Amino acid sequence: MAEAGPRSPERVQSLDRTFGLLEQLADGPLTLSQLAEATSLPMPTVHRLLRFLTSQGYVRQDRAKRYSLGLRMIRLGQSASRGLGPWITPYLARLVDLFGETANMALLEGDACVYVAQVPSPRSMRMFTEVGRVVMLHCTGVGKAILSELDDDQVSALLERAGLPSRTEHTITTVPAMLETLHRGRRDGYVLDDGEQELGVRCVAVPLKDLPFRAAISISGPSSRVRSEDVPRIAPQLVAIAAEVSAQFAAGRGVELTG
Repeated sequence: MAEAGPRSPERVQSLDRTFGLLEQLADGPLTLSQLAEATSLPMPTVHRLLRFLTSQGYVRQDRAKRYSLGLRMIRLGQSASRGLGPWITPYLARLVDLFGETANMALLEGDACVYVAQVPSPRSMRMFTEVGRVVMLHCTGVGKAILSELDDDQVSALLERAGLPSRTEHTITTVPAMLETLHRGRRDGYVLDDGEQELGVRCVAVPLKDLPFRAAISISGPSSRVRSEDVPRIAPQLVAIAAEVSAQFAAGRGVELTG
């Protein structure tokens, strides 16, 4: 039998299924049966694709027989995230112009998040987080904003894996308390890090919706300048700019800017 050509329907279908598996794993580790259920694919098909991805280093299997994205994906992700910096920077700069505080963007990476872009405050006393720094989700504004885009079951499973260690006396350290916070955040459209990662720092964050990856943007500064009474003024601007970012990306302009 002649080998199927590069554009054969079988190969296109196989690629579609492979990327579907990778997208499912982007939200965290899953078992074979969970992947089969999530993708509506036969278990033998899922197993065959996972076997190939595992052999190439794009997927790995842990001792509990759960699959997650492999180390070889890091290089692809880092290359893609580098292009986000120049694209998102003008939006972050507008936030800094509006509020005079540091603006950040972070992406979900496994069970944590990584800062991929920042525009610092022009003030001498300012918040600074190194681009590329990986932080936990439960105690950061951007992390909680990303969690707010997951459903309760996904949040609970992720936090059970990652844990909720205390960073300060204000850190949320239980799953029920976090779910309550996220319910409120979904209702209000924003979340806060109120001294939960570092005392004396307040952060207002919102998720970036309708993107092919989980992400959030934030404004952070000393609690003496980013006061509780300032949050109702900051949050709507964050939400508006986040909506603009999503619209620009959907229109393909993000691709043009980063290409």
